[in-house]
Amino acid sequence: MEPTQIQYITVMAIPLLFAITLHEVAHGWVASFFGDQTARLSGRLTLNPIKHIDPIGTIVVPVLCLVMGGFIFGWAKPVPVDQRNLNHPRRDMAIVALAGPLSNLLMALFWGGIAKIGFMLRSSGNVWLGEPMYLMGMVGISVNVMLAVLNFIPFPPLDGGRILSSLLPRRAAYRLSLIEPYSFWILLILIMSGLLFKIMIPFVILLVSAIQILYGLF
Repeated sequence: MEPTQIQYITVMAIPLLFAITLHEVAHGWVASFFGDQTARLSGRLTLNPIKHIDPIGTIVVPVLCLVMGGFIFGWAKPVPVDQRNLNHPRRDMAIVALAGPLSNLLMALFWGGIAKIGFMLRSSGNVWLGEPMYLMGMVGISVNVMLAVLNFIPFPPLDGGRILSSLLPRRAAYRLSLIEPYSFWILLILIMSGLLFKIMIPFVILLVSAIQILYGLF
């Protein structure tokens, strides 16, 4: 059974919103745990996606990805973190940054379970419920793996850049931070040229395939 247009939009929108929302909440929660309450005081430790929506990353980029036929992914407004409030600023900032992509990998496993349930329902003849669950689960796997791989790239202001900056000597970390004012345009060029996808796709395929094998999604 082919999904309707509404079903297709729904199975994409729900995993994407959860992926970017929980990604940012994970940053804020870990920062709060290590002593920085900026995200909490800003009202960003919430699962309400409206608080996290970024017009470009949450709407424009996913639509462009869909039109271009690539992987669907996006991002939300960054959760504010004040490194000065952390108990051990450099070490804790690396952990705060790591929390985002790790949360996406955990969500990819969760959506793998949803896809498996849908697969079983579909196989047993319950196509009306099984097919949307299967499609949503598969999209959830792809979106979260894509977001995790993207953010592991060691380039500011991505999480990988934050992690690398926390590990480098201070002078080298400062030089890396000088890229940040131009990083949005660099990333946009890499996305539009397709080069970013070429860099990411081998890692995305590896992780998605591993989850499919884990759940027997064939």
